[in-house]
Amino acid sequence: MALGFIVSGLLVGFIVGMTGVGGGSLMTPILLFFGINPATAVGTDLLYAAITKSGGVWVHHRNRNIDWKITGWLALGSVPAAMVTVFFLHRLQTDQAVINGLIKHMLGVALLLTAAAILAKPLIQKATLSGDLTLKADSTSRRIITVIVGLVLGVIVTLSSIGAGALGTIALFLLYPLIPTSRLVGTEIAHAVPLTLVAGLGHAGLGNLDWGILGFLLVGSLPGIYFGSQLSGRLPDRLLRPLLALMLALVGSKLVF
Repeated sequence: MALGFIVSGLLVGFIVGMTGVGGGSLMTPILLFFGINPATAVGTDLLYAAITKSGGVWVHHRNRNIDWKITGWLALGSVPAAMVTVFFLHRLQTDQAVINGLIKHMLGVALLLTAAAILAKPLIQKATLSGDLTLKADSTSRRIITVIVGLVLGVIVTLSSIGAGALGTIALFLLYPLIPTSRLVGTEIAHAVPLTLVAGLGHAGLGNLDWGILGFLLVGSLPGIYFGSQLSGRLPDRLLRPLLALMLALVGSKLVF
């Protein structure tokens, strides 16, 4: 079991560092596969993501791949939303079955949305660069929409630990089509750190965290995300994208239906 968690952390960390996608959407289903209950899987994965992606932030910042202004606008919506969602979960704490059911269903929905976002990524990139889907708005409107996107991500990520990478990056492609892909990936990773930290600590306060599993995951993921970040934007993902999307869609369908 320990070796399995370490290897899982290594592989997921590498994919996150390279693409900015796949953290919660891969790790949470893996924890469920190991028999961890949904609430604990989400809580453990959230804190794991916060610690793991911190290493990615350092690498992307050094490579000038982070737009800190966009990160701030996203966090302005997502962090308060995460706090409110944790409070809502605390109100349901008297019925653990309800919490597990809610999280499991939300996890499935988030997986399906993430699979669709991963497949749609190249089409959205092409459309935004050609001007077909470019947001026709001034700077203030763009910032307000960025805050709203952060708010939605805050709820989804807190309930499922999924969405910060894939859904957030797709939203940034639509809002900021002229920013290079590697910079959007770094920006979304930087935004994911405060969001998952707040949500993870909230779940920890509810008892939805396994510190032993978290430690094993970090042993593998920290070197994985470092090497993945070094390769960000350099390796083709034409093969990885459909395989990842198919796996997420299959797992998500099973959880929802």
